[in-house]
Amino acid sequence: MKQLPVRISNIIDELIDQYLEDDRFNRPWIIGFSGGKDSTVMLTLVWHALIRIRETSPTPNLLRHIYVVCNDTMVENPVIEEYVSNVLQYIGKAATEQKLPIKVITTTPQIEDTFWSCVIGKGYPVPNNSFRYCTEKMKIKPTSTFITNKVAENGEAIILIGTRISESQQRAKSIKKHDIKGHRLSKHPLNPNTFTYAPIKEMMLEEVWWIINAIPSPWGFDNQILFKIYLDASADDYECPTVVTTDSHPSCGQSRFGCWTCTVVKEDKSMNALVKNGVNWMKPLLDFRNRLVADRNVSEYRNETRRNGQLAVDETGHKMGNYTINYRVQLLRELLTIQKDTQQFRSSINLITSQELIAIQVMWYRDGNFSTTVNDIYNDVYGYDLPNDNIGLQERLLLEQSCNNPSHYLLIQELLALQKSKILLMKKYGLQTDLDARLDRYIKEVEIC
Repeated sequence: MKQLPVRISNIIDELIDQYLEDDRFNRPWIIGFSGGKDSTVMLTLVWHALIRIRETSPTPNLLRHIYVVCNDTMVENPVIEEYVSNVLQYIGKAATEQKLPIKVITTTPQIEDTFWSCVIGKGYPVPNNSFRYCTEKMKIKPTSTFITNKVAENGEAIILIGTRISESQQRAKSIKKHDIKGHRLSKHPLNPNTFTYAPIKEMMLEEVWWIINAIPSPWGFDNQILFKIYLDASADDYECPTVVTTDSHPSCGQSRFGCWTCTVVKEDKSMNALVKNGVNWMKPLLDFRNRLVADRNVSEYRNETRRNGQLAVDETGHKMGNYTINYRVQLLRELLTIQKDTQQFRSSINLITSQELIAIQVMWYRDGNFSTTVNDIYNDVYGYDLPNDNIGLQERLLLEQSCNNPSHYLLIQELLALQKSKILLMKKYGLQTDLDARLDRYIKEVEIC
């Protein structure tokens, strides 16, 4: 490795000292890895620290486990998602080949907590600053579960975070709030028996880009791919730091990547820039995301009540409940259409998983929608003719012969659909409530008739 600037070399020295620190738990390190510039630099420095320990110690002491944890929200920007997926494979393979105590872990939200399960399945309005359920469900909860499990195994754990003071005023305040003067480790604000360590918190942006451009990736990946992604995602009005390793090296951007569906920000600058810089297949995704924002508070797309039954109508009659089933059907149709069209350019792109489609169908059944199924929409968009029967042909014939009233046959079909939905999700909890609710609705419908 080429000669390092003193400040960067000092960070590696500190990492070595912290790694070799004796503690009764031999606490594992958990590195939050997003694939972005900061987490890439942090893992690079940790990697070089481990190599130096092995090279300088007569009896190598690489006993502390390191987990590189990447949280996949399942709606990540497809460009960065594809990049991260490739990088993680390189990291895992290189760690094994170099005999380093590094293991790659990917966490995902529970199926009922994914973005599409919440929005299209349950009808939650897309997140905004006052209703930001996505961060908890899709990011904090999955990773916290992994951390909790590791703490249970080892007694304590240390989380390495790639936060930098110079990144923003908000980050600087957060670091200062949790810092303990004279100590490298700080108590984690949420997870008990967990500590945080921010080894690159004093690093400047120019130093981050110097490492990415000047030091080859220790896991063998081409850092210029990451550099190019940031360069393409830099919006016109976004200040680009000038970072050079040679006289001919261009400047690059510092855009932030996140979920392509993010409706909390007013504008997705990175996705806008990618489209402007030639990533044309992302334009339908950007347009769909913008429609989600524009249609969020349209009264005709919202119910009069929230999911808990609470009335949600203001004094003007504007409805503020969860999304109507018709709007959810419309969203799923649009999403699948965009997925199908996008796959013509990038066949590996899946905007929604088959597991989410099953979960959405379960939620629609629970909300009393049996008229339009997920299977119907999928068949229509993709031109397939996949079967959509809840019971077999012989059972249907017997039921039709046994039921004098056609509505009885329909009711049994719907009850069987509810039962099937519970089997699909491997959960029986709430089945009796769902069945009772459907029977109550049927009785009321009969009384009205």
